[in-house]
Amino acid sequence: MGATEHARYWQHPRLPGVDLLRARYVSHTFSRHAHDGFVIAAVTSGVEGVGLPRGAENVGAGGVVLINPETPHTAYAGAREGWSYRVLYPPVGLVAEVAAEVTPLRGTPSFTENVLDDPGGGRLIADVHRAAEADNALAADTLLRRTVARLLRRCGSTAADPSGAAGSGAAAAARARELLVEHMADPPTLERLAAATGTGPFALLRAFRAAYGLPPHSWLTGARVRRARQLLDAGCTPAGAAAAVGFTDQPHLNRHFTRIVGVPPGAYQRERRRTGSTGRGDGGTGSRGPSAREPWAGTAGAVSRNTAGEGFAAGGPPGGRAAGQGTRRPAVPAAAKTYKTEPGSGP
Repeated sequence: MGATEHARYWQHPRLPGVDLLRARYVSHTFSRHAHDGFVIAAVTSGVEGVGLPRGAENVGAGGVVLINPETPHTAYAGAREGWSYRVLYPPVGLVAEVAAEVTPLRGTPSFTENVLDDPGGGRLIADVHRAAEADNALAADTLLRRTVARLLRRCGSTAADPSGAAGSGAAAAARARELLVEHMADPPTLERLAAATGTGPFALLRAFRAAYGLPPHSWLTGARVRRARQLLDAGCTPAGAAAAVGFTDQPHLNRHFTRIVGVPPGAYQRERRRTGSTGRGDGGTGSRGPSAREPWAGTAGAVSRNTAGEGFAAGGPPGGRAAGQGTRRPAVPAAAKTYKTEPGSGP
């Protein structure tokens, strides 16, 4: 493989709420973040390192990664050549709908495994992408539901009710989250958050981490990126979105957006406009289908590496468990960090 990185993050407008990412990364690192929907990924080549609260794993081709909503995770190259993968981001409602129809599960579903060695499932995920790229919405929707059903049958469960967790601590964390959303552009200090929720600063930190897996400032960064996506989908410029959500400037937005979404905000917005899609944070709907030969969305721009303290000492996801499993991020060469436009046939 060459050193160039590629990424296309998009929606087919007739698969409402389902985002798709097809990418090859070498030196790009995803900072610790969470999604409000599910992550279903198939590693197609190379090795992906994935971090989740229960530990870190390296995943090779044939592996499937499953990440439940609001689960903090990170991703990085698990080998020098990096990794290629295809990712589906179905919303909770769609997964729950499939679960209710084809399994005995009721309520909010979840996956009990984060990594599966499932080449057949990986091929189904890739087939969803190929059908969407060919503008065959019927096939893409059919394959998407077959994929979700297969995975739920293999390792589906009913998600635990988070409200039953830490009592008053959970209530304080939820209130703090509401305040951060209400005052996203100018958030209160930890001391003021604690006072507003009737707790002490350290007690609130512990409660917030227990509820959401992240400290308030890290959670806020992810929330700002989600809101920035909504603004970009609505036609706001990247600079305007940066100011509206509280980033200091557009480069500040670019850095965090790329490290969470996987592409810069400009590339993200151009792809949405080109396919006629609009989004809702982690998913949305649109009005027009893409061409059968759409190229990879790309832009010349830097992909920022995680700075100290933003990594995940222990984490874990993707399928076929490759050699070299561990909790430390392996050395990766300083490859060219540009997005290149390529034919849309996939990695």
